[in-house]
Amino acid sequence: MRILVLGAGAIGGYFGARLIEAGADVSFLVRPTRATLLAERGLRVLSPRGDFARKVRTVTEPDGRYDLVVLSCKAYDLDTAIEAIRPGVGTATSVLPLLNGLRHLDALDEAFGARGVLGGLAHISVTLEDDGAIRQFGSLERLTFGSRDATRPVPADIDAALRSLGPQVVASDDVIGAMWDKFAFIATLAGGTCLMRGAVGPIVDTEDGANLLRRLHGECAAIAAHSGHSLQAAATDAAHAILTARDSPLKASMLRDLERGSRTECEHILGDLRRRSAGFGLDVPLLSAALTHLRVYEAGRA
Repeated sequence: MRILVLGAGAIGGYFGARLIEAGADVSFLVRPTRATLLAERGLRVLSPRGDFARKVRTVTEPDGRYDLVVLSCKAYDLDTAIEAIRPGVGTATSVLPLLNGLRHLDALDEAFGARGVLGGLAHISVTLEDDGAIRQFGSLERLTFGSRDATRPVPADIDAALRSLGPQVVASDDVIGAMWDKFAFIATLAGGTCLMRGAVGPIVDTEDGANLLRRLHGECAAIAAHSGHSLQAAATDAAHAILTARDSPLKASMLRDLERGSRTECEHILGDLRRRSAGFGLDVPLLSAALTHLRVYEAGRA
């Protein structure tokens, strides 16, 4: 079975490395500069679970059809990513997107057909360092995948390849529900930490910080419920525990992008939720404030 991973950035590079460790045939679709760096230094992952450092196979354009394509680009690069992987996607190819949110599913369905697009999400804190290495923060590592149609199960060889990574991989019968659980959490973390320009710990140390984060999560949960996907109680409890943890250094990757002066995924995450809330006539003042804050930032950056 042939697997293509778009890019060798933080998410794609990390899980691509773990698939290689498990014996999978993995190629990384990368730009020429990244291909040169990987040829010189290899793919390097620094992780509490164990480091990875070895030469990997790279391509600058797909060399035939693949059985599985793992997609983990930034949401604002989705159109370019679709065109990059298109030559490698055939009628029997499964595409596993690991983007945050849900809006990307429509674009992928239009490009490749809903039959071949799986649901997927990753819970992991990783970053691509200046020297090209991938660094994992903390021990949290979970990859969830599943078919979005109960009548079309995940192909057996793909299911086996993903499960070979270990117990941190979860095959879900309700992958869209799992994606909504994460969507609400990541939108709260991104919106809250960007709006207040700080990590979770300093926010909850203020008089109103923890309550504001819980209320923002409640707004996101209401949108999920109106969309037909009420959040699981366990997921809500886990989200609140993380979002109100004292002394926590956790901040959203969106805040790190903002601090670097980089482009953010605010429209794909917060903007999409805001549009959904408007369709339901929901009042979401904290979500609106966070989105407006980021839109002002993006306008100034442009």
